[in-house]
Amino acid sequence: MKKKNVLASLILAGAMFLTACGGGASSTTAASGGVSGSYTGTAKGMGGDVSVTLTLTDNVITDCTAKGDDETPGIGSVVIEQFPAEVVEGNTINLDSISGATITSDAFVEAAKAALTSAGLNPDDYMTKADKTANGETVSYDADVVVIGAGGAGMTAAMTAADAGQKVVIVESQAMVGGNSARATGGMNAAKTVYQDENEFNEAAGVEKMLKSAADNYADNETITALAKTVSEQWAAYQANPTGYFDSVELMELDTMVGGKGINDPELVKTLCEGTAPAIDWLDENGITLHNVSSFGGASVKRIHRPTNEEGKVVSVGAYMIPLLQENCEKRGIEIVLNTTIDTILTDADGAAVGVSGTDKDGNTVVVNAKSVVLATGGFGANLDMVTKYKPELAGFMTTNAAGAQGQGIEMATAIGAGTVDMDQIQIHPTVEANTAALITEGLRGDGAILVNANGERFIDEVGTRDVVSAAEIAQPGSYSWLIVDQAMVDASSVIQGYITKGYTKTGATYEELAKELDVDPATFANTMETWNSYVEAKNDPDFGRTSFANPLNNGPYYAIKVTAGVHHTMGGVTINSETEVLKADGSVIPGLFAAGEVTGGVHGANRLGGTAVADFVVFGRIAGESAANYASAQ
Repeated sequence: MKKKNVLASLILAGAMFLTACGGGASSTTAASGGVSGSYTGTAKGMGGDVSVTLTLTDNVITDCTAKGDDETPGIGSVVIEQFPAEVVEGNTINLDSISGATITSDAFVEAAKAALTSAGLNPDDYMTKADKTANGETVSYDADVVVIGAGGAGMTAAMTAADAGQKVVIVESQAMVGGNSARATGGMNAAKTVYQDENEFNEAAGVEKMLKSAADNYADNETITALAKTVSEQWAAYQANPTGYFDSVELMELDTMVGGKGINDPELVKTLCEGTAPAIDWLDENGITLHNVSSFGGASVKRIHRPTNEEGKVVSVGAYMIPLLQENCEKRGIEIVLNTTIDTILTDADGAAVGVSGTDKDGNTVVVNAKSVVLATGGFGANLDMVTKYKPELAGFMTTNAAGAQGQGIEMATAIGAGTVDMDQIQIHPTVEANTAALITEGLRGDGAILVNANGERFIDEVGTRDVVSAAEIAQPGSYSWLIVDQAMVDASSVIQGYITKGYTKTGATYEELAKELDVDPATFANTMETWNSYVEAKNDPDFGRTSFANPLNNGPYYAIKVTAGVHHTMGGVTINSETEVLKADGSVIPGLFAAGEVTGGVHGANRLGGTAVADFVVFGRIAGESAANYASAQ
C-alpha cells in the first residue's frame, strides 16, 4: 500500500511543474492546465509595503491574505482587513477604493496584480467587476436608539445609551468607522484635570495675554466680559497662593469664546467646558488614556491631552481613540452597520423622529425602526461644492476631511424642519501637507516647532488661533510655509516619525544644509533659527508675541514639512440646546432627535480651537447618548 502511494505521488509530480512565484511560496500548475499554488506581490502603501498573497486553484482565487503593518490604524488597516474576502468572493481584484484609504487601496490592487503576474497570469483577466446587483430587498433593524455615523461622537453616544440599558444600532456610510475623528492628530482640550496638575505652571504670560485680548477686543461682549472678570479673580487668588497648575472651566470658556470671536452660543460653550474633565475620567474608565498635556493654538495654558505609546512617545489621538471606541461598542453588543448611507429621518404623525432609512452598498433599502435618533454624521468639509456655497472664497482649497463628511446629516435634519446656525463659518487649517492634504498636527507647534516662509523667515505667532495663522500663511510668498522641527522633537514623537516614513520631510544636518534643501538663503534661515532659540531661552518673543515655549530647536539633524492652508472644520450645522436636542428654526424641539459633533453648530463660533473637536464629540456625544436613552425609555 505504501509503495502504491509513493508511485501515485511520482506520477502526479510528473504531471506538474514549479512556476515562478515572485517572492511567494512554491506553487504548481495543475495537469488541467490551470495555475494552482500561492503567489505573493508587493506594492508601496501609505506607510510602507503592502503585500498580498493569492492562493489559486486552476486559475481561480480560492484564498487571499494581506499584510500592511505600517498602514494607518483604522484607515489603511481596514483595507488590509476587508479586501481579501472581496477578492475571493468575486474572484476579482477590481475593488472599490475605501474612502479615506485610497493609497492603501491602490497598493493592495497593485500587489495583487504583481502576485498574478508572478503566477504567469494576466491581471486584466481578474478585473471583472463583481456582480452586486441589488435584489430589491428591504433590510430592517429594530432598536431603542439608532445612531447615524460611527465617528467619535456616534460611538460615544452609542456607548452611553447602551450603558443606560438601551438597544443601540449604529449606521455608517463608509466601509470603516471613524470618519473625521480618525484623522484627528492632536489631542483633547480639557480643563481642571488630574493630568494638568502633573505639569509645572509656566504659562502666566498666556493668561495675561488672554485677559488683555478680552479687555481690548471684546469689552462690549457681556459673556466675555463676565468670564474675564471671573478669571481675573481666579488668577489673582492663584498668584497669592500658587498651588498646582492654574486653569479653570471659566478660563477655557474665555479662550473658546475669544477664539470663536464671541459669536459662540455661551450655554453650549459652558456645557462643553464643564464636561471636559468628567469626559477625561470617563475615557479613562473605558481604557482610553489621554495623559500627556501640552499647548495648542488659542489656549492660554497647557490643556491639550494626548495619548502616548508604550515607549512614551506621543501618538495621533484619532488613530489611538477610534479603535478603542469601536472595541468598547463591540463589548456592549452594539451593532455597527457599515457601507450604508442614511438619507431620511423617519417621523411619526406628530413629527417625532422614529427611525431612519437609506441604502446599502448593494442598493438595497435599509430601515432602522427606533424610539430616538442621534445624528452624528459630521460636517461638510469634504463637500467642496457645499463649502463654496457658504464661503465662495474657499474655492480651490484642498481639504483634510474624510470622504464621508458631505453634510448629509444637515440636509436630513433640515428636511424635517431643523434650524441651522453659523453655516458660513468654515475653518481652514494652516498645517496641511502641501502635496497630499494630510493634516499635520498642531501639537508640533505646541511642542516647539516654528513656521518659516519661502524666504526662511518667521512671520507669525505659531500657536495663535488657526484663522490668524492661516491668514498670515496665505499672505506669504507662494501661500505656503515650512514647519521646522529638530531631532529632539522627532525622538519624542512617533507622529513625526510617521511623517518622515511617509516622505513628507526634507532634512539637513545643519541649518544651512536644510536651507539648501528648502531652496532658501542659508544665512537668513540660520539667523532665523538662532534668533528663535534665543527667544526660547529668554521666554520672550519680541517679534510676534508668542507666549508658548518648549525647547530650542538646536539638536540636529533638522526637518521641514511643506505646509499650506486647507479646509478643515465646518463650525456651522444644526441648532441644538445643551441637552443636544435638535431645534427647529423657531427654537422648538424636534422630539426624539438629538445631535452631537461636527454636524452641529453654535459651539465654536467663528473659529474652533485646536483639540476642541475631540472635546466636542466626547462631551456632547455623552450627553446625546444619555438624552436619547432617556427619551427612548419614556416612550
